[in-house]
Amino acid sequence: MKVGLFIPCYVDQFYPSVAIATLELLEKLGVNVDYPQNQTCCGQPMANSGYAHFSDGTSDHFTKTFAGYDYIVAPSGSCTLHVKEHVLAHDGSGPQIYELCEFLTDVLQVEELGVSFPHKVGFHSSCHGLRGLRLAKPSEIVGEDFNKPESLLAKVANLQLVTLDRKDECCGFGGTFAVFEEGISVQMGKDRIADHLGKEVEVITGADMSCLMHLEGLLKRQKSPVKILHIAEILNGTTLSKT
Repeated sequence: MKVGLFIPCYVDQFYPSVAIATLELLEKLGVNVDYPQNQTCCGQPMANSGYAHFSDGTSDHFTKTFAGYDYIVAPSGSCTLHVKEHVLAHDGSGPQIYELCEFLTDVLQVEELGVSFPHKVGFHSSCHGLRGLRLAKPSEIVGEDFNKPESLLAKVANLQLVTLDRKDECCGFGGTFAVFEEGISVQMGKDRIADHLGKEVEVITGADMSCLMHLEGLLKRQKSPVKILHIAEILNGTTLSKT
């Protein structure tokens, strides 16, 4: 299979280590990965702000850029959901886009990762992944809880994954919501952090760097020693920095 790697613009600009970890992880798993150099923003910020008609150009460019691949993979639930619902054709004629974790579980059906992460970890389920892509399915739907990202973390040796009190709660980021409703956004983020801190985690991880960026900012303002890592970095064998 040939995979086109889509790296959201905020990951490219602020968290390139996440992009590198995603590429390395896929290659370790035997995937033929290509990174189209002319890729741009998928148009999600404009669409979410009510200006979807201004994103036609980015949508057309995305479709042309990623034509010819078997799959498109992205380390972002929010951008994946936008592309899936608003950009790609729904007639099955082109490649389908997958968020990284669902690609690993649904397509590659990964059984072993061969990495260790000896730390206490809390997983934040972002709204787009949880409610849009259904990366987690509660027991009332499938008979038992199943969380695709958490199932991958369970394959990491020595990782202790905590059970949060409110694991399906929004962090308050919501893209431009964090700008227009700053006070509410901050309080929601503090509530989520408190849930993790109450479990004495060393690391908060997730599948959406946008949510993690929001939480990271709040943690730094609190001068908290808790670290933020995207799930791709943990699955790729990243060692936790002591700084």
